[in-house]
Amino acid sequence: MDEFQEILEDFLVEAFEMIEQLDNDLITLETAPEDLELLNRIFRVAHTIKGSSSFLNFDVLTHLTHHMEDVLNKARRGELVMTPEVMDVVLESTDRMKALLEHIKETGSDEGALDVAPTVARLEAVLRGESSEVPESAAESTLQESAEVESEEEPDYTSMSEEEVEAEIERLLKERQEEDRKKREVKKAKQEEASISEEEPDYASMSEEEVEAEIERLLKERQEEDRKKREAKKRAQAQPREMAAESPKPSSPKPSSPKPAATPALQKKPQESKPAAQKERKSTIEQTIRVDVKRLDDLMNLIGELVLGKNRLLKIYDDVEERYEGEQFLEELNQVVSSISLVTTDLQIAVMKTRMLPIGKVFNKFPRMVRDLARELHKEIELVISGEDTELDKSIVEEIGDPLVHIIRNSCDHGIEPPEERIAKGKPPKGTIELKAYNEGNHIIIEIVDDGKGLDADSLKMKAVEKGVISEKEADQMSEKEAFMLIFKPGFSTAAKVTNVSGRGVGMDVVKSNIEKLNGIIEVDSEKDKGTKIKLKIPLTLAIIQSLLVGVQDEYYAVPLASVLETVRITPEEIQTVEGRSVLRLRDEVLSLVHLADIFDVERIFDMGEHAYVVIIGLAESKIGVIVDSLVGQEEIVIKSLGEYLKNIPGIAGATIRGDGRVTLIIDVGALMDMAKNIKSTIKNLEVGEAKKEKNSPSDYNILIVDDSKTDRTIMRKALEPLGVTITEATNGVEALNLIKDGNKIFDAALVDIEMPRMDGYTLASEIRKFNRFKNMPLIAVTSRTSRSDRLRGVEVGMTEYITKPYTPEYLMNVVARNINLPVEALS
Repeated sequence: MDEFQEILEDFLVEAFEMIEQLDNDLITLETAPEDLELLNRIFRVAHTIKGSSSFLNFDVLTHLTHHMEDVLNKARRGELVMTPEVMDVVLESTDRMKALLEHIKETGSDEGALDVAPTVARLEAVLRGESSEVPESAAESTLQESAEVESEEEPDYTSMSEEEVEAEIERLLKERQEEDRKKREVKKAKQEEASISEEEPDYASMSEEEVEAEIERLLKERQEEDRKKREAKKRAQAQPREMAAESPKPSSPKPSSPKPAATPALQKKPQESKPAAQKERKSTIEQTIRVDVKRLDDLMNLIGELVLGKNRLLKIYDDVEERYEGEQFLEELNQVVSSISLVTTDLQIAVMKTRMLPIGKVFNKFPRMVRDLARELHKEIELVISGEDTELDKSIVEEIGDPLVHIIRNSCDHGIEPPEERIAKGKPPKGTIELKAYNEGNHIIIEIVDDGKGLDADSLKMKAVEKGVISEKEADQMSEKEAFMLIFKPGFSTAAKVTNVSGRGVGMDVVKSNIEKLNGIIEVDSEKDKGTKIKLKIPLTLAIIQSLLVGVQDEYYAVPLASVLETVRITPEEIQTVEGRSVLRLRDEVLSLVHLADIFDVERIFDMGEHAYVVIIGLAESKIGVIVDSLVGQEEIVIKSLGEYLKNIPGIAGATIRGDGRVTLIIDVGALMDMAKNIKSTIKNLEVGEAKKEKNSPSDYNILIVDDSKTDRTIMRKALEPLGVTITEATNGVEALNLIKDGNKIFDAALVDIEMPRMDGYTLASEIRKFNRFKNMPLIAVTSRTSRSDRLRGVEVGMTEYITKPYTPEYLMNVVARNINLPVEALS
């Protein structure tokens, strides 16, 4: 039954859309009857509706659409002209189809809906070529015949005596009263059924067989109800004809004759009020719709792709603006790009709001939990909740529940003291735990505050040393706030004994890992005998985040902006070494320093120069300085999974696609900070980079010639021989790219043919430009392609020069010498 209902709903949605399209297309067809493509489209729609209705056993609808399809098919073959008269019949058919669909929507069947025979008769008349007689077709003659039959049955009141007329009126009134009585009985039965249905049985306590039996009973009730509806509707349709046949003519002089006329007036009121009630009910139903969460997830993924497209568009616009500065079309392009960017942002916000849930969904389960814990621990605890209407992404709502459970249980067990202890401290016997949430920028802040005994930093250090969590030396160097964070260490607990509530050293470490997984930050602040405040800072959504893009040699990484506290620029002299580790004094703090290249083992190609950039990142109360080679800027990114095989790479949370089309890795801040603990001093790596090899003679310059033609390579080599440079040859783009990336030879320039097998010159140039270390390498196109579009494309992919064949050896030699800055004296 459920499966059929789902198919039926899909059919109705599709059919109503098709009928709407059919109406519009038929009106268009009337103005352009020769439009065969439009006619074919209309035919296909009618054919689709017929096929679906036939599959669902809607025989009346199938019968009607079959005849309509025949008319359209005849018109398609050119055997019938779609005149206005023919179109009248076809449009009448669509009206009948709408009525049938509405009936199916209400009852689930097209039986007893309406009589389509007159419309079918008119369609058959059109097929027989009787279109000129359509208005006087069998449809109208049928109605006329029925009217004649009815008129024959009507008594002749003019020939009746006064007594006979009175008797006839009395008979009609009795019939109407009997019909009214039956209607009241039907209505009463329906009300009784409704009252019975309101007493909904407890399905949860039923067995599987009882549930099946209940479903069978409800189905039978529905079928019986539908049958009664059909009978009542048939009687209502037959009633006007009976009244027309049996009511006296207006010429009757008797004053009692208006009495039967009063009944139709009373009848009209329910008919007028019913559509209004239906309309009101319909508008109420349509206020909300139920949407599958998977659809929202898919929609969010599509919005993510749209954000990537927007970033790409902005990058392309920047490139075009730089290349075509001053051109008139730039203003129009700017308006379009700005509009798309604005709409994308608004759309992203709108879709994110559809996924938002109030955090009260999580908060609402804690009052009962605190109450049970208070009774178990023999304490008096009051939970005060505020900000439960604060909304955040559904995926985060689902993840935040467990961490909050552990924190609140910890506050109940370790934070709030027993009543007698609180009274001795001058506190009220009842302890208070505040749970509140509020928005702060693109984050939600959740605070758990208790007025308990607070945390003792010295006791925490001592306990951690006893359990081997930290060493005595680490304890001595640890600040008070760092000591508070010991409660999140795995296996750490301050409980004197193991209970059902705590003492096993698990729970708070789960909180830390879960919050880090959400790219959140934990802050702990406490005062002895005053209380503790744990603050969670969580992004509103995990799908699309703000990030800081940083460059490390040839690689780019995205650091979640929520974890970036600040960025600073330093010189190598500011970096100091303490016990084999690099540190930086920043104002009143001493921060550990680590180079991102050392964490991810990125090959050093460029030296640092006079300055280095440090990104200060924080997680909970921990901070660390990460040295990077460049700061690219802030960018909105879409987090993509690395897939099954790459998902466990340490320090990497995922990847994103940037505006230039490159894939950029997203840093897992929590894992990065753990990895940084094993990195020793990197200052020696910062002081000097790879020494650049001095070029003392022309032979120190290495030129790469890329061409699939041996003849062309020979011509270029001979043209460059007077320069005395070193020549390396490659026969295609793939070979050339491998030679360049290999690094065994450093090329000062490349002469690139365009038409080559495996990889053409345009692709080769774009691949080379993806690497930072080759961004200034001269790429000189040598080709027979001379069109403006070819030259423009060459510039777009990064060609430095564009030489067209044929050329003189001297010209090629001078171009190469100019691009590699070969000294003039070297040419002599």
